[in-house]
Amino acid sequence: MSFRRGRIDRSYAVPVIEGETPGAAAARLTGCTVAGERPLSGALTEVALDGGQLVMVKRAQAPGAVRAEAAGLRWLGDAGTVRVPAVRGRDERWLVTDRVRTGPPSARAALRFGRDLAALHAAGAPAFGAPPPDGPTEAFIGLAPMRNVPAADWPNWYVGQRVLPYLRSAVDMGTLEHAEAAVVERVCARLPELAGPAEPPARLHGDLWDGNVLWGADGHVRLIDPAAHGGHRETDLAMLRLFGCPYLSEVLEGYQQAAPLAPGWTDRVGLHQLFPLLVHVVLFGRGYAGQALSVARGALAG
Repeated sequence: MSFRRGRIDRSYAVPVIEGETPGAAAARLTGCTVAGERPLSGALTEVALDGGQLVMVKRAQAPGAVRAEAAGLRWLGDAGTVRVPAVRGRDERWLVTDRVRTGPPSARAALRFGRDLAALHAAGAPAFGAPPPDGPTEAFIGLAPMRNVPAADWPNWYVGQRVLPYLRSAVDMGTLEHAEAAVVERVCARLPELAGPAEPPARLHGDLWDGNVLWGADGHVRLIDPAAHGGHRETDLAMLRLFGCPYLSEVLEGYQQAAPLAPGWTDRVGLHQLFPLLVHVVLFGRGYAGQALSVARGALAG
């Protein structure tokens, strides 16, 4: 049985109403009556619809962000592997998705998640950097801009479209010194030899830190807030390791059971963590610079 059965997608163009509340936006975009709303953060509100259904209403933080996230959720969901919240409606300012009822993490759910994540990656993408269907080229990872420009070669694409743009921004902002940036540039120069065996483009979540992994009350993991694109499958796994994930060893065990990783993948974790760490350097400051430099030096030493 498809978990996406009954999805209502009202993603056609609608006028943005200035001053509209999250509840009013949910009513307009879903066609349902709102029974109540509860703010969760500056951009996120839980809304109760008549009948007891709960939805999440998210306000866009940047132009094009809603379109990118909605397209990413659909693309991941279309693979029929890892579950995602159904998109119930959207316009340029608001995104309405199902509310995920969460429960405690478990080893059993982690094993299943690992196998499902492997199947998601195996669903593939047209090219490295390919956006989801109907997704914009100018997308986002969190609040940071992220360009999706397709390419056939992962090492050169990763350097040109992921690592160097953020490295240059960090230097321009004064967050990284030129001598420190040179360490990362040496990694970029050697990336073709450090990248390991060639892999086909995988269908990535793209921002797979623990906060975007929801452990469902039904024992199934849901993924939220994707920065979806075609990429290297080791990138999603490296992100899970970067900020921690409950039962990570079980997640990796399930993944390896379904789709064994290429030899030496643990030595390449730092390469794949370099991009998200540089994103954090740009967004949050020098506190992440040391970690970015550490994984860069580790990659060169390996």
